[in-house]
Amino acid sequence: MTDSLTISSSTVPRQLAPTITHRTPWQLALHRFRQRKVALWGVFVLVVLILMAVFAEFIAPYDPNAIDLAGGTNGGRPLAPSIEHWMGTDQLGRDYFSRIIYGARVSLSVGFIAMGIAISIGTILGGLAGYFRGRIDDIIMRITDVMLCIPLFFLILTVQSMTKPSVYNVMAVIGLTGWATIARVVRAEVLSQVARDYVVAARCIGASSSRILFRHILLNTLGPIIVAASLRVPAAILIESGLSFLGLGVQPPHASWGNMLQGSSKYLGTAWWMVLWPGLFISLAVTSFNFVGDGLRDALDPRCLQ
Repeated sequence: MTDSLTISSSTVPRQLAPTITHRTPWQLALHRFRQRKVALWGVFVLVVLILMAVFAEFIAPYDPNAIDLAGGTNGGRPLAPSIEHWMGTDQLGRDYFSRIIYGARVSLSVGFIAMGIAISIGTILGGLAGYFRGRIDDIIMRITDVMLCIPLFFLILTVQSMTKPSVYNVMAVIGLTGWATIARVVRAEVLSQVARDYVVAARCIGASSSRILFRHILLNTLGPIIVAASLRVPAAILIESGLSFLGLGVQPPHASWGNMLQGSSKYLGTAWWMVLWPGLFISLAVTSFNFVGDGLRDALDPRCLQ
């Protein structure tokens, strides 16, 4: 009886068999991101900059800190771009192309590490505030409000002026002062997740608060965190560039795009390449990160992942 009711899949016409394709939210987000051509161009530029920074030793034709007052300058003045020096030299005869490449390593490192510090602090504090609420929420949010009331750049400028300028201090100061906005974003997302059924079910089976928060809730808030991280990197690069331009960031002879702009300030009318190249690469990096961030924000919009 059972055998007579069994229908083999081969007897069903192929054209009548339904085709069901199921995509996860992350697959939908990737598909939507690929449709943003500007964001894809941003990814391409960032990949090139990151590879340039990682393999700087193999790409740079000269030592970025090697001074050549004899052959690399024209009577103590920078040399214009040529076959030997593609982007010219600075006032000390140092090859500008090599310094741009090594400057990418410093500037991108500052951006990524400062972003990592800020994202870590903001995610933890925002998650605790949104999950536990009550007095913990009040304390964390009042501290966050105070941080948001203080102009970030001037706060960093004050801290840097009281410490010894170095690239590590720049990373730490930017990261430790840039978490407030991220904490507010994460708190709002956690508040929207706390009342969901999966959180209630996890509590009913006896899951601990730390497990619910870090293993479940925060994993469901990765979208806004990723977007915030992508927008935090260019902000850190701009802050580092501003600090270095003022002499409070990365110190010579180490090259960063910011302190290269500072060194070019005396040659605005005579050595255009000293201003053009670092300014151009700062603009490329910041614009690319912003394009990628905008693409991620649209792709990870929960209203579009249904």
